[in-house]
Amino acid sequence: MTAQLWAIMLVAFSSVLASVSPILLKKASQRKFSDINSIITNYPLFGAIILYVIGISIFVFALRGGDVSVLYPVSSLGYIWACLGSVRFLGERMNKTKWIGIMLIVIGVTLVGISSH
Repeated sequence: MTAQLWAIMLVAFSSVLASVSPILLKKASQRKFSDINSIITNYPLFGAIILYVIGISIFVFALRGGDVSVLYPVSSLGYIWACLGSVRFLGERMNKTKWIGIMLIVIGVTLVGISSH
């Protein structure tokens, strides 16, 4: 079956949503967890959970449109979005080795996509 374009696009979108979760979790971890009220009002924590569930739901739906061996590597793009988001929203720094890793992910996803046709 390989994969239909709509399924690939949905997986890419779900990877974007899911990649926001670790950024929100990092923000949530910087808050106090001293009592139940501090947990209930930790909005980044709940935002992370909600986005992750939505991302997974979209991914499950997208699996109807293609092979796991093609679609799952596309989800690895989430690592790229998380790295870029951590720079933008958490003030983290990227070094040469991280950029090389991102390029290797892009090359890997491209090779899997090319080999499926």
